[in-house]
Amino acid sequence: MKEISVNELKKLMDSGADFQLIDVREPNEVAQANIGGLHIPMGNMADNIDKVEKGKQVVVYCRSGRRSGTVVEFLERKGLDNAYNLAGGILAWKAEFDPNMNVS
Repeated sequence: MKEISVNELKKLMDSGADFQLIDVREPNEVAQANIGGLHIPMGNMADNIDKVEKGKQVVVYCRSGRRSGTVVEFLERKGLDNAYNLAGGILAWKAEFDPNMNVS
C-alpha cells in the first residue's frame, strides 16, 4: 500500500496540484473537523467506486490512517493503483498543522 505524509499532502494542496482527496470517515466525524475532499464513508466505498478518479493521484484519509489504509487496499484489489493512504490520518494533520482542530 502506498502512503503519503501530511507534509506531502500539504505540498500538493499548496501547489494547486490536480489530485483527488477522499474522506472515508463517518458523517459525524466529518462534521467535527475535516480537511476537505469528497466524503465517501468507508462502508459505502464499494457502491461509490465509480466516483474515484482513475486519471489522477487519489489521497484517502480517515481519523488515524487505519480505515483509509483498508480502503486503499480495497481500491488496489479493484485494479486502481493511484490511491495513497494519508499516514496518521487527520490526527497527524492536527498534530502538524492545526492543533485547535476538533479531533480526538
